[in-house]
Amino acid sequence: MKNIKNLYKIVKTTMIKSIILLTFVSGLSVNVYAETAVSSDFNQALIALQHQWTETNYAQDKNIKKAAFIALQEKSTELITAFPKQAEAWIWHGIIQSSYAGFKGGLGALSFVDDAKNALEKALTMNENALQGSAHTSLGILYLKVPGWPISFGDDDEAESHLTTALKMNPTGIDVNYFLAEFYIEKEEYKKAKLHLNTASSAPARPNRKDADKFRQLEVQTLLAQVNEELKDN
Repeated sequence: MKNIKNLYKIVKTTMIKSIILLTFVSGLSVNVYAETAVSSDFNQALIALQHQWTETNYAQDKNIKKAAFIALQEKSTELITAFPKQAEAWIWHGIIQSSYAGFKGGLGALSFVDDAKNALEKALTMNENALQGSAHTSLGILYLKVPGWPISFGDDDEAESHLTTALKMNPTGIDVNYFLAEFYIEKEEYKKAKLHLNTASSAPARPNRKDADKFRQLEVQTLLAQVNEELKDN
């Protein structure tokens, strides 16, 4: 009888442990599934936003482009609202705001530039390596292109710092090398610009960015032709 009671205790204890373990594993599986589902939803939304940005940024008709940018701004705002902890969402919100500022131009663009800067800086605090340092790349070109004080925050030293930081993270990247070439062209350092353009021209294809790569490569070749002309004249 005593042996039967002991056996019962062992079986009962084992069952309880099994139930606890099953509950833990089941809960873990649910959490992993939920995180995977959220990640999948976010990635799909981000890819769609990237493709829409490419279509908009390289559109020729100004009226169509303006309407498309406004729609893009709404979508990027929805993305950072739905996924506020995703650095990539803030990066693309910043890219879209800065792209629209470039399209709009003039003093009316400054509020969009400021919003872009804030979004990109927020992304840096979350994960500066996100999208291979794209927050640094985009901040670098912002500092290069916008006016300096007292109009805005443009600063060549900050531009170079962000761009070179991004280059360390993504040395063969098409965007960072293209924008560094633009930086050196403004400094009339054409040999350095050509080195970065050559790197950009042979940059590896980016996943889900075939359309953007095509347009950027056209810009690379256009800029490379201009640089070669400058070097020939010198």
